[in-house]
Amino acid sequence: MSVTNQLGKPTGAFIGASWIALGLGMGVYFVGLWNAKMELNEKGFYLTVFLFGLFAAVSLQKAVRDRAEDIPVTPIYVGIAWFALLASLLLLATGLWNADLLLSEKGFYGIGFAMSLFAGVAVQKNIRDLASYRALYPESHVRPRPEFLDKSEF
Repeated sequence: MSVTNQLGKPTGAFIGASWIALGLGMGVYFVGLWNAKMELNEKGFYLTVFLFGLFAAVSLQKAVRDRAEDIPVTPIYVGIAWFALLASLLLLATGLWNADLLLSEKGFYGIGFAMSLFAGVAVQKNIRDLASYRALYPESHVRPRPEFLDKSEF
């Protein structure tokens, strides 16, 4: 394992894959929503559920990571984040269950939603990891050589 990976810097491939997955998931969901033959209020419901779910997933990931890094997070906030994520999943599932859509269209929305939530968490993680790495190494374009690092940091 390289020193760079021990310090928490995500690889370029993982960063790229995360952004591509987020773009694809959002693109699939929004293209489907744009082309759907449903009332504007239904489209608004699905858009709001999507944004709510994305925010809840990223917020939960941040709260869990803050706790892991001994940054204070209140239990009520973690509970609200869990509730919001589960509520968004339940709202989407209920909306799709009752929607007058083909089964393939329902799957299209479900996969786009799930992919976006997962990718949103990965993108947020990458942003935070890069910020931590750059705080340790302000000249982050220069990779530290292992022989010049203080071993006590690890």
